[in-house]
Amino acid sequence: METAVLGGGCFWCLEAAFQGLKGLKSVTPGYAGGSVEHPTYEQVCSGQTGHAEVIRLEWDPAILSFETLLRLFFVVHDPTTLNRQGNDVGTQYRSVIFYQTAEQEQAARTVMDEITRDNLWGRPPVTAIMPATTFWPAEEKHHNYYARNPQAGYCQVVIAPKVAKARTVFGALFR
Repeated sequence: METAVLGGGCFWCLEAAFQGLKGLKSVTPGYAGGSVEHPTYEQVCSGQTGHAEVIRLEWDPAILSFETLLRLFFVVHDPTTLNRQGNDVGTQYRSVIFYQTAEQEQAARTVMDEITRDNLWGRPPVTAIMPATTFWPAEEKHHNYYARNPQAGYCQVVIAPKVAKARTVFGALFR
């Protein structure tokens, strides 16, 4: 198994977009990149801890490559807006890849070069590529948020389109 930590705005969105991928063992929402130990959602939302909302992915690299995960990551969030995803504004919503190995760092740079060259979003990405820091799992109420609250307004307006885009662009990769 391999592990990666990605931040692309709201962790509810990323978690929902990645769930169901073939070869994915787990996707866990949480926090990384800050200075407070055991941060809470409220602390992170204040923008004072330095953490980003992230997901930790664990997958079988024989079934799913890190590069494929990154391509999905870059399709389901806008990597060109600094510290923002839609109406979510602040450093906690930054686009960031916390690499675990030198190979992951190189893969992240290669895929980011690809999306820049292909002009995927019409502007260059501002995604930070940084060494892994401590990952703090989010409180249980944030796990599987979209699956548990599909009728909530935020889920219908913000998360559902990202899930639909992931399944449209990468459909063959989902169970």
